[in-house]
Amino acid sequence: MAQTRIPAETRTEFGKGAARRTRRAGKIPAVLYGHGTDPVHLSLPSLEFAAVVREQGRNAVLELDVAGSRPQLALTKTVVVHPLRPYVEHVDLLVIKRGEKVEVELDVVVTGDAAPGSLVTQDMNTVVVEADALNIPENIEVSVEDAEIGTQYFAKDLVLPKGVELRTDEEYLVVQVVPAPTEEDLEAEVDTEGAGVVEEPSDDEQAAEASEQAEASSEESSEGSSEQ
Repeated sequence: MAQTRIPAETRTEFGKGAARRTRRAGKIPAVLYGHGTDPVHLSLPSLEFAAVVREQGRNAVLELDVAGSRPQLALTKTVVVHPLRPYVEHVDLLVIKRGEKVEVELDVVVTGDAAPGSLVTQDMNTVVVEADALNIPENIEVSVEDAEIGTQYFAKDLVLPKGVELRTDEEYLVVQVVPAPTEEDLEAEVDTEGAGVVEEPSDDEQAAEASEQAEASSEESSEGSSEQ
């Protein structure tokens, strides 16, 4: 994975108000930390950072060009996106050095078509690996081409690029091929979901029932009085 040079500026204002002003200026608040150094508060250009993430994915490697400092290699560790609006709120960056290895989370991508009549289910969407900081794979592929029903792929079965080591528990199930549900199975599931469902009476029905009970009680009281 090639690193991309991106300009960065140091920040001297902090807090929510300062962060909003940074974003209004077309920049992203960021923090750079690691290797025993004090955290450095930065701002990154929004459009350039977004382009790097689109190209490199979640583990983008940047070469930060900060005025007055030597270019610094950094690994994107956390990207906080606004829950409702399409913009990045904050970024955490990890200081890295050439030749060192880092632990990163990679997406698991399933490719190919399994045997007819089967259904492919994915139990894990990501795995953790250790890789050279400047040679991080974009993802890990699992091919299920022509895989028969009952085939299972555990973390230990993943084919990793040279120099990449698995850090996720190797016995974790990642992908499996199971029988595809039949129409009868789907109908049975619908019937099961509907079984045992008790419909609550409406307010009008509850009022009518209460009225009937009151009338019945009144009639019983009247009959008891007449008998005496």
